Amino acid sequence: MFRTALRNVLAHKARLLMTVLAVMLGVAFVSGTLIFTDTFGDAYKNKSAKSFDHVSVAIQSDGGSSDDEKKQKPRLTDSLLKKAGELPGADSAIGSVSGFTALADKNGKLVGGEWGTTGTNFFPAKDGKDPRYDFTAGAAPKSVADIAVDSRTAERTGYKVGDTVRYSTDGPVRTAKVSGIFDTDDGSVVAGGSLVVLDNKTALKALGKTEYDEIDVKTAAGTSEAALNSAVEKILPKDTSTQTGAELKTEQDRMIEEQTSSMSQVLLIFAGIALFVGIFIIANTFTMLVAQRTKELALMRAVGASRRQVTRSVLIEAFLVGLVAATAGFGLGIGVSVGLQALMNSGGASLPDGPLVIAPMTIVVALLIGVVVTMLAAWLPGRRAAKIPPVAAMNSVHATPTTRGLVVRNTIGSLVVALGAVLLFNDDNYVMAGGAATILVGVIVLTPLLSRPFIAASAPLLKPFGVTGKLSRLNSVRNPRRTASTASALMIGLTLITAMTVVATSMGSAINKMAAGAMKADYSVSMANFEPLTPEVRQKLDKLPEVEATSPLRTAYDNADGGYTTVNGVDPKTFGDLVGLDFASGSAAGLKDGTALVDTDVAKDKHLKTGDTFPVKFDEDGKTVRLKVAGVYEGNEMLSGIFAPTSVVDPHLSKIVDKQVLVKMKDGTSGSAEDAIIKALGDNPAITVQDKDDISNAVAGGINMILNMLYGLLGMAILIAVLGVINTLAMSVFERKHEIGMLRAIGLDRAKVKQMVRLESIVISLFGAVLGIGLGLFMAWAVGGSVADAVSTYSMEIPVGRIAVFLAVAALVGVLAAVWPARSAARLNPLMAIKSE
Repeated sequence: MFRTALRNVLAHKARLLMTVLAVMLGVAFVSGTLIFTDTFGDAYKNKSAKSFDHVSVAIQSDGGSSDDEKKQKPRLTDSLLKKAGELPGADSAIGSVSGFTALADKNGKLVGGEWGTTGTNFFPAKDGKDPRYDFTAGAAPKSVADIAVDSRTAERTGYKVGDTVRYSTDGPVRTAKVSGIFDTDDGSVVAGGSLVVLDNKTALKALGKTEYDEIDVKTAAGTSEAALNSAVEKILPKDTSTQTGAELKTEQDRMIEEQTSSMSQVLLIFAGIALFVGIFIIANTFTMLVAQRTKELALMRAVGASRRQVTRSVLIEAFLVGLVAATAGFGLGIGVSVGLQALMNSGGASLPDGPLVIAPMTIVVALLIGVVVTMLAAWLPGRRAAKIPPVAAMNSVHATPTTRGLVVRNTIGSLVVALGAVLLFNDDNYVMAGGAATILVGVIVLTPLLSRPFIAASAPLLKPFGVTGKLSRLNSVRNPRRTASTASALMIGLTLITAMTVVATSMGSAINKMAAGAMKADYSVSMANFEPLTPEVRQKLDKLPEVEATSPLRTAYDNADGGYTTVNGVDPKTFGDLVGLDFASGSAAGLKDGTALVDTDVAKDKHLKTGDTFPVKFDEDGKTVRLKVAGVYEGNEMLSGIFAPTSVVDPHLSKIVDKQVLVKMKDGTSGSAEDAIIKALGDNPAITVQDKDDISNAVAGGINMILNMLYGLLGMAILIAVLGVINTLAMSVFERKHEIGMLRAIGLDRAKVKQMVRLESIVISLFGAVLGIGLGLFMAWAVGGSVADAVSTYSMEIPVGRIAVFLAVAALVGVLAAVWPARSAARLNPLMAIKSE
């Protein structure tokens, strides 16, 4: 049976080509993902390990409660650093601090992004160098007038030694000259951020530090980390602890492992989708191959082959095909991993360099997936072939599906859809999602049943094409299972793409509604990294003649009931003109000293209504005040919690700072108005000025970026589905050689033959697209219920333009997929085709 299977594979290698390609692409996605994440993780670990070369023992603060921290004196001081550096077995000790530091590029824009721009200190060791930085140009900063930038940032911005740069940490804009450019293994820079270095004294002052974040002690020659750690522990002040360099490396490796594991899981999910789509192609291919070899299999049964041997023969063929495809896929996967790294680097990720890591387990997984998926997909066609009686098989070249088989399939599909519908109407979001997935599986099972009415409905569209249109329609429904399998492959990808597009579009619209409804102010002013602003920002804005009104938003917390509720300090005189709160009772006009506005959730939890008084226990000082409810409003993701006058909140804050400042201009938003605000704040790169559109666009930009990434990841599944259409048409043309020859003989010319195959391809592709889009809309509706619970302004919106594009792309897929099969059909010699069986 092995020799028979090998002969069959070699005899039908052209017809198995698309199956090999489908499996190969799926395996390439899987193996490429595993190689990429292993390579990335290994390179990141090696790079990060170098950043701990100067650390044998790290002294760190244990933190503590906010009240304790206020009472405590600084612990990681120069005095402790000196003691640590003078310990027996210690070679050197350095102190490090870091914090958000906004660096402006030559156009005044923030460098490195909101979270990736960091400032730190230069702490010279005994040799005058800081082991964390390797200067490639210039020198280390020595005074408040100096600053050094990492080499990647210098390359991006064009800064050179001697250039004047502008930066900010807590509000005021500072200027300094670039004293040097350095290389570093700092993780934030490796991830695409920016790092600037100030001299030690300037860094402590600019970053608002009264002590070091960490003191790193390096062992002298002949001393172990454990011995030095024991010595350091003896001089530790209260609420501090130590970690050895080895422990820090282990912790860093664990974090990197978690990050790469999460990335790998996401990519593997989409690789799994691609492989799942490939199963339809494999099953279709082997079903058609078995049908074309019905007489051959019948003859094998007649000369003594058992059902098990026939099935085994088909599975051996699948094994050989899977092995070849998996091997080729693994080789392509190496290229995929290199491509992923280049793609992410081009997007600004700046991944660390390192050799490709090909783990033995990756090779095993790739081969197993290719072989197992192919054999599983081929098992049902092989089993079906073995069940055909030899005499019945000898009477017909092509065995058609039995009515009984389709009835059983339709019954099972209907039951699965019914189960999914029951699960869908459940309050649990996870159960609802499971119900939507179950309905998807049920519809896949029911696809043969659904194909007939859809293709029948396409008759008016095909009528203008005359006889070729009619033949293409009849060919499409000749074998419902084959049409269903081909269309299902395309349907799965479009279902997911449509569902994600609808949810993303609806979410973007929800954010727009929220921003438009919540903000009457023209601008929101905040720090780029959402750290607090100094009160001087509002004071400067109030002096602008273009400004009509402003209000700060200061944050405190109420823990009167054991939990934490946000208490926002605002200006009661202007707040009502700057926000659009939807009141259930009361109004913003009633907000004054001794009163508060509460959202409906707070009112429900505390059993409050307008006019009631309630206690607020401030978390920072533990003091309690009683406030009267001036109004109850509907909260949302932008405005929620308790709003009280700043006169109520300020006495309970250890430091008065603003989360943001809302600004209303006399003449509304305009380029000149925004420029006036930016100029008044010193063109500060650390401060962000946003109008309602900016807030919406920031969220929409993130959603679109994720959506485009998902489109790219699902592109592999769509490509495999296209191969499936090509495969089905090509094998169908081979199967109908005799029929096509007869049509040519009675006058159907080559152009009409091409048109017939092309129309059949378009009908199948559009069937899959319509079914996928319909299911995608349904799944978006199901998921939307869960989203609406979290986002009050969410409502399902259908992006008609994009849906039309999906349908157009599906039609184009049909046209392109038919090119090779249509050309093959048109080139058939009529006489030779008529002679074939």
